[in-house]
Amino acid sequence: MFSQPTLLFIGGTEIIFILFIVVMVFGADKIPEIARGLGKGMRTLKDATNDIKHEVTKSAKENGIIDTEVTQSINEELNKVRDEVEDFAGSVKRNK
Repeated sequence: MFSQPTLLFIGGTEIIFILFIVVMVFGADKIPEIARGLGKGMRTLKDATNDIKHEVTKSAKENGIIDTEVTQSINEELNKVRDEVEDFAGSVKRNK
């Protein structure tokens, strides 16, 4: 049986249909402007997210939250549990 690759649960024919509708609504000359604007917006969002992560990490390091023995022991326990779950799930998984 032939299976089509999917991207975010959308098949190839749906993507082509969506692109067709976009061209019909906005016109071929407006598509580069729209794509450029979406790219700038995504870049701004990514930069803002990185800034927030940096500030939170900096604040946590200043307050001694990140590198404590408690967080290290919690991380070790989480890694043990993850490994056990992966071992169990490996025996349960089906081969396609």
